[in-house]
Amino acid sequence: MATTELCPCGSGKKYGECCEPIITDKQKAPTAEALMRARYSAYVKQEIPFIINSCEEGDKIAEIDRKATEEWSKNSTWHGLKILRTEKGTEADDEGIVEFEATYTEKNGIRDVHHETGYFKKIDGNWMYSVGSVKPMTVVREGAKIGRNDPCPCGSGKKYKKCCGR
Repeated sequence: MATTELCPCGSGKKYGECCEPIITDKQKAPTAEALMRARYSAYVKQEIPFIINSCEEGDKIAEIDRKATEEWSKNSTWHGLKILRTEKGTEADDEGIVEFEATYTEKNGIRDVHHETGYFKKIDGNWMYSVGSVKPMTVVREGAKIGRNDPCPCGSGKKYKKCCGR
């Protein structure tokens, strides 16, 4: 039974008709952009095996830190994906580029934008993430900044500087 909630990738389609079939290996990603959208949705849904398995094998897959990927996925609140541009990456191509921004808030309340240009290859008929080039972005804190002498938000009763602010 297909999931009826909207897809996290921002396509406007239902998850069960968009990224879920790709993530669950019931359907191949038809384009590099479709794979990128499914990879974003996999971060939102904490589908770490898909994130790893959709990477080009070889040296690049060895560089993936599964634990760090899982932590980032689980400890972030995901706000949305914006596709900025695509080059090639159609059903007829063997290579493609997708530039995107993924907005999220970390567990510590800092909102960030992951801006990347991802390179994709079609290998044996399957689109795979090959490598990405990340662009540094300005980090914006959500909520008020905690001062050194303010009470620690952990509830210990101590000043922030003597507790979690060390």
